[in-house]
Amino acid sequence: MPGVLSRLAAPAALLWAFNLPFTYADQTTKFTTDLQSETWNGWGVSLAWWANIFGDREDLADVVFTRDSTYWSPNSTTLPGLGLNILRYNAGACSWNKINDTVKMVASANIPAAKQIEGYWLDGLSTDPTSSSWNWTVDANQRTMMLNAQTRGADTFELFSNSPMWWQLSNLNPSGASGGGINLPASQYQNHAIYLSSIAKYSQDNWGLTFTSIEAFNEPASDWWVSTGTQEGCHFDASSQASLIPILHQEMQARGLDQTIIAASDENSFDVALDSWDTITESTEKSYVGRVNTHGYQGLSGPRSDLRAAATEAGQLLWDSEYGDSDGTGATMVQVIMADITTLQPNAWVYWQIIDGGGWGLIDGDITTNTLNGATTKYYMLAQFTRHIRSGMRILNGTSSNVVSAIDEESGTLVIVAANWDDDQEFNFDLTAFSKVPADGTKVSSWLTDTAGDNLYATGDSVTIEKGIISLSIAKDTVQTFEISGVTV
Repeated sequence: MPGVLSRLAAPAALLWAFNLPFTYADQTTKFTTDLQSETWNGWGVSLAWWANIFGDREDLADVVFTRDSTYWSPNSTTLPGLGLNILRYNAGACSWNKINDTVKMVASANIPAAKQIEGYWLDGLSTDPTSSSWNWTVDANQRTMMLNAQTRGADTFELFSNSPMWWQLSNLNPSGASGGGINLPASQYQNHAIYLSSIAKYSQDNWGLTFTSIEAFNEPASDWWVSTGTQEGCHFDASSQASLIPILHQEMQARGLDQTIIAASDENSFDVALDSWDTITESTEKSYVGRVNTHGYQGLSGPRSDLRAAATEAGQLLWDSEYGDSDGTGATMVQVIMADITTLQPNAWVYWQIIDGGGWGLIDGDITTNTLNGATTKYYMLAQFTRHIRSGMRILNGTSSNVVSAIDEESGTLVIVAANWDDDQEFNFDLTAFSKVPADGTKVSSWLTDTAGDNLYATGDSVTIEKGIISLSIAKDTVQTFEISGVTV
């Protein structure tokens, strides 16, 4: 059957003709030099609520915000630091004072103390932040972690609100309205804007920290913010968001916060984020908003590409500003990160809680009992990305659902993160589209983590580049990261 033999021989003949190595692969990724238009802003985490309890721990600051190897006493091990550079600081909504000796906060019976974040503006009787209406000593743990993060290299800070201060709310309850509806009357929009902009100004003048952005809402279109809830929350429909944003812009301008932008609007899913964004941009001057924020709780579903297109059309950066799941192996998270990077194309990616139980935390723990345990496998999975794809890099387009890559154009370092969820697979990484690649025989550094926890950010077996191609086997349920120096786009 000469016809069949000729067809089988053709690929090998072509590879020989171009002097390329002939290596069988289950998957071949030919990297292009097509780069996403904006640089990568980085990886981050929100401080509420874990930092409210553990914010004074220096070792925890080292683990989260440096790439140092840090001894972790709760289970006597050494953790590779995540090196997160983005931090989201929650402006609290709670205080326990009385206004005029009679009015006081109404708290949900179901909210744990650890999730009640103290706010700085006590009563609204004076807008002067130096007056007795303000107390800048509260929320010490969150603030300590934020400043410790800054000294360790964190460089991007967002101020966000789960709820306005309790005394601004119709029912005085920072967990939400009784039926999940609007709880902030329009007459208080300006006070909410004054509160957030005053914190940003005070931070700049007194803490030496400039917030990159202010986000006035948290999942605002959602109707689960009720008076019996388990955390702070407040419902704003899209039209209410559009009304409040210009007021916030005005208050920020009045305080000279020229280095701080407004982000909007941290909706729970890509669907809702797109709907809210459409309403905001129809009703509000686009220049008031400097970045689109969305949460990623829609998992692998939702209109990622549509939201990216909307942000691009508006000339805005886009962050996946909050994500979490209960899969402690990290496999679900890795798939979401890769879907986000390839389709949503955010400029930053932020995990919700460092410390939590039930698989949600990167470190297992309980903020209600002040308990800390060891890092989950998910922690090490995230390290495969955060320690290598760094702020200022450019993400490469044209990869696949289980391979993402980024390049540091200045140093010539290419990073590849690959995941294999099938049986052991042979991978080829073809770098021949780059104008310069390392010489044959150059060793490639790699690190790997598997869902079983047998390898936790372990050093990978030695592999080399041959004719611009890296060929290797990746085990089932494993994420492996590669760093290649000397690559030029």
